[in-house]
Amino acid sequence: MSTALPLLSPELLARLQRMELVSRKVFRGRMKGERRSTRKGQSVEFADFRNYVPGDDLRFVDWNTYARLDRLFLKLFLEEEDLHVFALIDASRSMDFGDPTKLYFAKQLAAALGFVGLVRSDRVRIETLGNSADRANVFRGRQSLWRMLDYLESITPEDTPSLAEAVKSFCLRNSGRGIVVLISDLMDKGGYEDALRWLVARRMDVYVVHVLAAEELDPPLEGDLRLVDCEDADTAEITATGALMARYRRTLAAFVDGASEFCTRRGMVYMRASNETSVESLMTGYLRQRGLVR
Repeated sequence: MSTALPLLSPELLARLQRMELVSRKVFRGRMKGERRSTRKGQSVEFADFRNYVPGDDLRFVDWNTYARLDRLFLKLFLEEEDLHVFALIDASRSMDFGDPTKLYFAKQLAAALGFVGLVRSDRVRIETLGNSADRANVFRGRQSLWRMLDYLESITPEDTPSLAEAVKSFCLRNSGRGIVVLISDLMDKGGYEDALRWLVARRMDVYVVHVLAAEELDPPLEGDLRLVDCEDADTAEITATGALMARYRRTLAAFVDGASEFCTRRGMVYMRASNETSVESLMTGYLRQRGLVR
């Protein structure tokens, strides 16, 4: 049912096009964009003066100032540059859970962030962790919106390597720096720590959106049950008593708190989201407060 819903409604698109992605770090872009850089370049917006030194381009000498002060000064201008925006979507089997599924939420959030980047002429790359990803998922410019949405719609749950191997593969294949948003439930029997260390090592501006289904946050379980792992078919037989469910909630809280602390201590922004969270409220509220959008 949820997969039939559009990823971005016309109303949400109208709100998103007034937003801008913001990096907490300064990166050198590859192409001209629509954001102000701290580097000085050759745009039309004046930034500052500096003393002329032999070899400087005489076209940028301020001759009016020279006439008054008999000294040579160069005019500096703000340069506009693009930002690299990476959205990494965990499409493992565990993400195919909930209504709407966690994977649908991840695609919707990636679509919203991607559209904001496209409007500002940022270089947007969307990858499904574990795929061999070709150039087809790199988008730039507002005209790429429908191609981006088609790509996102085509993403389906699949068997993937470990989270660490998938993120390592992404880091080795992408030399660009910028904002990277990892959208995942972080559920991997090998742990999530090594995957996040790879992102930190790339010195990117990292945001981790930890997606959990409402049924995982508060499981409606009771009685004797046989649980089957959707990724490796491992089974466990349980009796869902009050005591067991209380233990589950403590374990889940420790898992979430541990991920949050791990990210915070390494300069990454962590946020937990439910599959029932409104992407619009996420974009206009929490992500704006945390400085990813403005």
